[in-house]
Amino acid sequence: MKTLPAAALEQVAGYFQALSEPTRLQILNLLRQQERKVGEIAELCGSTAANVSRHLSMLQQHGLVLRESRGTSAYYRIADATVYELCDLVCGQIARQSARLIDERAAFFPPSKPTAGKTSP
Repeated sequence: MKTLPAAALEQVAGYFQALSEPTRLQILNLLRQQERKVGEIAELCGSTAANVSRHLSMLQQHGLVLRESRGTSAYYRIADATVYELCDLVCGQIARQSARLIDERAAFFPPSKPTAGKTSP
């Protein structure tokens, strides 16, 4: 990361803060497939429309989603698909960390080998 002024760092922190809530990540994942109405997103998230609207507002504030009014409905879609590249990088890193942890634990608890002719009590 380049040397950034404090104001820019605050914007970057706000962007990551927008991504730091599981429901907002779930919303982004749903919008990865197609644009959706608030009520549809709420139903798929198992949440209320009011709660989803608050999350969508934050995502919109940080430039992650776009809102389009059509009649009496508001549709949301992804504003910048590069957010998925970032999420994929993070998911890949978490998977690699988990694999390393499993390997480290296996060193302390190797799988037991059955011995020939012995039965368990």
